[in-house]
Amino acid sequence: MDQGAYNFRDIEKKWREYWVSERTFRAHGPGDEGFDPGRPKFYMLDMFPYTSGDGLHIGHAKQYVASDVYARYKRNSGFNVLHPMGFDSFGLPAEQYAVEHNIHPQAYTEDNIQVITGQF
Repeated sequence: MDQGAYNFRDIEKKWREYWVSERTFRAHGPGDEGFDPGRPKFYMLDMFPYTSGDGLHIGHAKQYVASDVYARYKRNSGFNVLHPMGFDSFGLPAEQYAVEHNIHPQAYTEDNIQVITGQF
């Protein structure tokens, strides 16, 4: 039985729109609709990606997929989950790279944040 090709673009678009409209990425806080102060709290912090590289690589997937799955599991198990994401954009490696390539460190960092955000 041929079910046709898997159209990942349509499926990804559908679920991205759902996640945005339902704000599934947002941690509810006191005063927010959907916040239940009786639920236990759970905080998961990943190592933030460095902005001194060329973007994400397969090693990031190993780390972020596991923590994302576990945070979702805890959320679906009744916890108030805070799982923030950010960037490690401070330090000597980013500054050295920028200087070696004659780019201002701030511009280089902001450009790489855009690259990584697009990769997520």
